[in-house]
Amino acid sequence: MSAILSADDLNDFINPGVACIKPVETLPKQQPIEDGNPYEVTTEEKIQASQPPPPAQISLTDCLACSGCVTSAEAVLSHSEVLDTLDRHAEIKVAGDGSSVVGQDDGKIFVATVSPQTRASLAATYKVSEREAGHVINQLLSGPYGLRSGGIHGSGFNWVVDTNVMREVALVSAADEAQLALETPSDDLKRPVLTSACPGWICYAEKTHPYILPHLSKLKSPQALTGTLLKSVLSKKLGVRPDQIWHMAIMPCFDKKLEASRAELTSHTWHGQEGDAVRDVDCVITARELLMLAESRNISFPCLPRTPLPKHMRPAFPDPHINDFLFGRRSNKRFADKDTTNTVGTSGGYLHHILQTQQRRNPESSIRTQRGRNSDVVEYSLVSPNGEILFKAARYYGFRNIQNLVRKLRPARPSRMPGAASTAMRKGRARKPGGVEAGGGTDGQDYAYVEVMACPGGCTNGGGQIKIGDVLTLRQVGGTGVENGSTEQEILPMQREWLGLVDEAYWSAEDSGKEDEDVRGPDGDGDVDMHNGDDCGPHDDDNVIDGIDRRKVHQMLQHWSEITSVELDKLVCTTYRAVESNVGKNGGEASEVEKVSALAVAAGGGW
Repeated sequence: MSAILSADDLNDFINPGVACIKPVETLPKQQPIEDGNPYEVTTEEKIQASQPPPPAQISLTDCLACSGCVTSAEAVLSHSEVLDTLDRHAEIKVAGDGSSVVGQDDGKIFVATVSPQTRASLAATYKVSEREAGHVINQLLSGPYGLRSGGIHGSGFNWVVDTNVMREVALVSAADEAQLALETPSDDLKRPVLTSACPGWICYAEKTHPYILPHLSKLKSPQALTGTLLKSVLSKKLGVRPDQIWHMAIMPCFDKKLEASRAELTSHTWHGQEGDAVRDVDCVITARELLMLAESRNISFPCLPRTPLPKHMRPAFPDPHINDFLFGRRSNKRFADKDTTNTVGTSGGYLHHILQTQQRRNPESSIRTQRGRNSDVVEYSLVSPNGEILFKAARYYGFRNIQNLVRKLRPARPSRMPGAASTAMRKGRARKPGGVEAGGGTDGQDYAYVEVMACPGGCTNGGGQIKIGDVLTLRQVGGTGVENGSTEQEILPMQREWLGLVDEAYWSAEDSGKEDEDVRGPDGDGDVDMHNGDDCGPHDDDNVIDGIDRRKVHQMLQHWSEITSVELDKLVCTTYRAVESNVGKNGGEASEVEKVSALAVAAGGGW
């Protein structure tokens, strides 16, 4: 590497490429030659006079999750969609006990989910706690001074759900899946199991490295799980159609829009209704777009109350067990100390929870940590008292590191050297470089699980988070809404230090049971003994791992399946597909590049 170019100058995101061009199937039809003269020159006027071709349709499903045109345009797609939907449809009101609804046939039940990374970004921006940022978001979406104060119908959101709740489901299910891959690996689930909650990483795998797909976890992300839960239970319990439930997710990255647009994450997979499929997540916005949403309604976001919504504005969820699971008290015990937070990370803690689960299965074992070539690559080994490696896992964040990972997992090419194949067969299998064995080894030296995220630093560094360059302006807007008011002379930290403040806000989440004196049961007060984090029991209970009661999570999943009459796999799991593009490849009468070039010439341009 040149001494002038340092590693810090490199961009850790995918650059646009020719593969992002959607193949064009239709070319303008050539006009017949009237006089049959084969030597007549076709003029530009004759080409333009022909019937123009239909415009190429590019949607989020065609995106490669790169830093190109579609991804850059995503920032302007969503907050206006929220306002248009609220103004186009009256809100279907839900009774306080959640037992009935009142509304028009063309109305909708509006529900939202909020990620902790979004709350952390807003908390760092306005110098408040993560919990207070959550209250302000709830006030904007559901309170009397928020969206309900304006618009054509004065519509707002009936429920705002924390994605941390369904993340517990994802963590427990991921630990079960990792154990299944250890005990009975198959062609559908190979070792190492790779996380699938990051849609940018999934797009990259599907469209560039299809051999990775059997390694991907089959579990839905917390966003997708929440969407399926809300729409399946509400439609069943309240007797409304899935298309009458409008679900918005507030997430840290734009690529979550790609996830919401996937055909695999629709009502057809669990409802079976005829007609068009209904997306489990109708709209995704980010922290920055949330502020644009407030600004569009002339609402000062930092001036909204930082207190919980009044009790009468929080209807109970129709099912009491699901209600307690979504809104009951829970304890963030795994956030207790700095060493734990470093292991958990800011992307949900999949790897940490699986390590804790494996360590519970081997009580005398210990966890060893080894940093890789940079801070976004970390290896973890579960070691027995005699030094045997029982379980090996890793974390890979950022595309530069991901590319190294997928190279290690690439199937070995057969050698052309005479006798090489028979030698490989005698030795059993060839060992891949970097500690990952082809086909998954049994000696404990290969990875059994890898947590993969596209963004360096994890989800708190998502593309939709508030950037340091916008902080000073945002703090000045709203005046007294910001504690310790900001001035033009305020010195802001650099981007890296700013991410540290966001991470600090992310880990400042307190026990949500301290927020409210009441926990909403079926009659509006009291507790429902289904899932209560404060009653999880001591940590030596085999059911409680990493502060999560596995037994109660499994009970909730079984209850969910029973009340919806849908198999659990259809509710919790998803599928992936290899996406192949012929762009730039020779074949047929013309390559895709030639077709695009022909269209450009027909439109009066050219390359």
